[in-house]
Amino acid sequence: MDRPYATAEQYERWFIRDCARCGRRGNFAARWPDGHVCRTCHDRALLTRGRCPSCGQDRVLAGLRPVDRAPICTSCAGFSSSHACVECGQEGKLHAGRRCTRCTLARRIAELLDDGTGRIRPELAPLADLLISMDNPLSGLAWVSSRHGRSASAADLLRGLGRGDIELTHDAFHRLQPWRVAAHLRELLMQCGVLPRIDKQVVLFERWLLEHLDTVTDTEQRRLLRQYTTWHTLPGLRRRADRGPVSRHTRSDLGQQVLRTGDFLAWTQEQGQALATLRQADLDRWLVDHRPHQRQLLKPFLAWATRAGHLPRLRVPPHRPGQQTPITQHRRLALLRKLITDDAGGLRARVAAILVLLYAQPLGRILRLTIDDIDTTGPDVLLHLGNPPTPVPQPVAELLLALRDQRTNMRTATNRDARWLFPGRRAGQPLTVDTIAPLIRDLGVPTVPGRLAVLRQLVLQAPAPVVAQALGFHHHTTQRHHAAAGGTWNRYSPL
Repeated sequence: MDRPYATAEQYERWFIRDCARCGRRGNFAARWPDGHVCRTCHDRALLTRGRCPSCGQDRVLAGLRPVDRAPICTSCAGFSSSHACVECGQEGKLHAGRRCTRCTLARRIAELLDDGTGRIRPELAPLADLLISMDNPLSGLAWVSSRHGRSASAADLLRGLGRGDIELTHDAFHRLQPWRVAAHLRELLMQCGVLPRIDKQVVLFERWLLEHLDTVTDTEQRRLLRQYTTWHTLPGLRRRADRGPVSRHTRSDLGQQVLRTGDFLAWTQEQGQALATLRQADLDRWLVDHRPHQRQLLKPFLAWATRAGHLPRLRVPPHRPGQQTPITQHRRLALLRKLITDDAGGLRARVAAILVLLYAQPLGRILRLTIDDIDTTGPDVLLHLGNPPTPVPQPVAELLLALRDQRTNMRTATNRDARWLFPGRRAGQPLTVDTIAPLIRDLGVPTVPGRLAVLRQLVLQAPAPVVAQALGFHHHTTQRHHAAAGGTWNRYSPL
């Protein structure tokens, strides 16, 4: 399409102005009574809503009162055009056809999910309702917009669902590209009940496994890997998901097990060795060339292959990793004081770090706390970490309640109804450990040494089984720390 200007000088003369509100020079979005305004100031003003100080009406306050530059409604400011949507009448930012963001999003969703009859495919009506009713429709509109220069986008996948080109099954989503967009769309479909709920980490592992098996060129190796993962890895992962949410670390560890198993099978082939005739000495030669952690990753395959009759009984020696040193009690208390009194670092990172240093909770468990785990029915704030709930002292309780009331990532379709105390950006998922851990490190909190310090302090003050019940640990864990701390509660049985 031809440009409406011939030269850069002409473009400067026609489209560039100093913003009357922020003073920056650039492309202007509109000319209002107080002058030209840039896109940033334009959109911010149209998001400002309240009671107009001049006329008393509850409206969008996009104008400025000349005397004191207080926000006022467009009528009192003398705007020449209305900012009311032609469909719903709501004031705000207008898009094509003078429609507001939500009405524009609704039309776009209806267009993409059209089943060819001029209506939304009936099975996808819950998805359409979820997207249209999101708190921040502008982010939804950006997500469903076609991206020029990209081979596929959310719009393409939605269009394929509407036409029926993409089946409404989990298997159909395993190979869709781009995979991140497909994963997000699948999560939305699970959230609104169109697809049955499956743990996100299970979904990601299944997708990765399909792609990995496609890269294994040897037929026999691929057959064994498929048998192993089909009859051992995947059933175990699904059973774990039935008991509770699967962590990202678990998924990563299972992936490493599959990779090490593939390496081992390739090695046996290079050695001209069949699994059925493998001896302990042969396995030991492989073990000495790999680090202790890699050796342990092979153990699940060896156990399965032995039970399945592919392999004689062989043994991988156990690995006992070294123990980290706990921080001192003086440093722990100093860190807690800093986290409580210093606002730097953000509220969610501070609260997570406090729960590490106060209750020895691992980050994975902290991130899976919900707002329902905070009990404010009595005079004290209680936190459900174990049984009974644990009292939260002031001023930590104040910070915990502030986090509950100011949770982030709550304005998109993915998390509108999320109960997570630390909601993530993905539908139905909390924040990830990989996201929060660097923020806690930046606060100067060493999580593992910090947790060790708390546990050893607590088991010196109370019987290990009592600590275990109150904080949600297995009593063997607290008894081990009790022994390491040199405690004397030796005859207290678990409740």
